[in-house]
Amino acid sequence: MSGHSKFANIKHKKEKNDAAKGKIFTIIGREIAVAVKEGGADPANNSRLRDVIAKAKANNMPNDTIDRGIKKAAGDANAVNYEFVSYEGYGPNGTAIIVDALTDNKNRTAANVRSAFTKGNGNVGTPGCVSYMFDKKGQIIIDKEECQLEPDDLMMTALDAGAEDFSEEEDSYEVITDPDSFSEVRQKLEDEGIPMASAEVTMIPQNWVELTDETAIKNLQKTLDLLEEDDDVQAVYHNWDE
Repeated sequence: MSGHSKFANIKHKKEKNDAAKGKIFTIIGREIAVAVKEGGADPANNSRLRDVIAKAKANNMPNDTIDRGIKKAAGDANAVNYEFVSYEGYGPNGTAIIVDALTDNKNRTAANVRSAFTKGNGNVGTPGCVSYMFDKKGQIIIDKEECQLEPDDLMMTALDAGAEDFSEEEDSYEVITDPDSFSEVRQKLEDEGIPMASAEVTMIPQNWVELTDETAIKNLQKTLDLLEEDDDVQAVYHNWDE
């Protein structure tokens, strides 16, 4: 079946995750806090919390760190209230960028995001200016080295669980779901013992933009690096064909 997106190979992704583990744990910690606040501390009755826990485990977050985060969010009445904000804009040559953040200070986050775009010769646009170029989908990545199933068997398992699409890449498999059925599909694959390198609802570009100009590439990389270094930023989506 056809693939919906491109992604860095698993080995590169793992190296990057190891290098940025502190940042990833910060991101997941905030997501745990928000999930607990919205749906309670019991994963059995909180599908969003179950999804965040799965994401935490895929990123090798220790179980005691996860448990501490849940208990802290459930028991601390004075815990920081994080607010979800999203920004859209353009990088060099019209590349589309979406930035999702969880913040306790929207003014600070907006200033930092605007600065990251400006330093890379891009600009923040109005809400909706680029999001129409993306599809919101659940995306599950499975490392071939860690999965014992044959590709056809894995595909049928994923489709039977409710997935929309399945594709095979060089060193991984990709399962695509409707965002509303992502939790159910992810849970069914987990119940089948299928290991997931990553599992999250994401924004997948409908088309990809190639950059050949070295200056444009450096500018876009600068913007993406600045955004990903910002503690408020949870996710950055773009349509640059790296």
